[in-house]
Amino acid sequence: MKNIITLLACLASPLALAAPLGADVQGLLDYAREHNPEFAATRHEADAAAQRAASADALPDPVLRTELMDFTNQGSRASLLPSQVGATRYLLMQSVPWFGRRDLQRGIAEAQSGQARGQTSATWAALAGSIKSVYAQYHYLAGSEKLMQETLTLMNSLEQVAQTRYAHGLAAQQDVIRAQLEQTDLRTELLELENMRHHMHGRLNALLSRPNMAELAQPAQLRPLPVAEKLDWNGLEARLRARNPALQMADAGITEAEQSRNLAYNNRYPGFTLGVAPTQSGNTVRSWDLMVEFNIPLQQGARRSQEREAESRLAASSARREALLNQMLAELSESVSGLDTARRTASLLATRLLPQTELAYQSALTGYENGRVDFSVLLEAQRQILKARRQQLKSQLEAQLRLSEIESLLGEEL
Repeated sequence: MKNIITLLACLASPLALAAPLGADVQGLLDYAREHNPEFAATRHEADAAAQRAASADALPDPVLRTELMDFTNQGSRASLLPSQVGATRYLLMQSVPWFGRRDLQRGIAEAQSGQARGQTSATWAALAGSIKSVYAQYHYLAGSEKLMQETLTLMNSLEQVAQTRYAHGLAAQQDVIRAQLEQTDLRTELLELENMRHHMHGRLNALLSRPNMAELAQPAQLRPLPVAEKLDWNGLEARLRARNPALQMADAGITEAEQSRNLAYNNRYPGFTLGVAPTQSGNTVRSWDLMVEFNIPLQQGARRSQEREAESRLAASSARREALLNQMLAELSESVSGLDTARRTASLLATRLLPQTELAYQSALTGYENGRVDFSVLLEAQRQILKARRQQLKSQLEAQLRLSEIESLLGEEL
């Protein structure tokens, strides 16, 4: 019995330790990687492109032709049996492209396969970035709701203080009413936050391909921000050039355009067909023939147009890749700067502004209880605390959004 209990405990422990879906970002990403249909579609398309590349340089199937000559036997007796006609000629033919053409065709297909893999990476980067961003907003709204609830509790306490002073004739009834009005405003904001969190809940489930109202755990924690060394510009630029999915697709597009251009030049030369033809008379093969067939590339004007088209496509692909790189570097610079600003703002709020507003509030509360400070001063001190804490939540959200942008641009996590 003891062994059975131990076994059950061992089996249950991983389940107990696993975070419920929605508690952190990693669980959401793992779920989306397995269940998102758009990402699954791009993976299947990449597999299809890889299979197409594997057969791109294959020779065409050979052709076998059978010719029954004089099958009427000069009008005496018609037959379709090879041994009972005047002669039977078998022709086995194999088309063979010009030298190097198959390699170019394989190169084009491999480049297209590279584009498909890049599209898979781009789809995942966009999906993961969206999940990270929506989760950060979901966490922000949950934190804001909690902050509003705490502020409501605080305002209720202030209302009790005001009522006590009013009952003893030490304060005006207006103080109690203002405290009640402040609570009403907070409840209105709380309803708006609940509605917005409902929307974020639905958006997260949509990204995960789950029913809109499927249950999600309360967001427990945000991802830690990367250390400063990981945000070195030279390192980030190198990683973007090497890993950005859009740039990978652009590079594969350039390779495809280069191979297509080379194939256009290769088309100046003819393809040919080789054949061997035994001839049967009765039950015996009496002779063997060899054949070679060439297509004659006479339409050189059309081919020159195709070559110029291929050159223009290659130039366009290179220019488009350069423009894309410049855009990506600009976006990376903005996101890195935004992350640094959000990080410093959060630090300033935590170390300076929040302690100062707490001190100001305690001073105002003591002054009001002693009759030295008007209730409006106390309300303003409370509002400053709420403002500072909301700014802190917002700076944390901004940092997470910027981090998500950086990772989407890099195509990998920091």
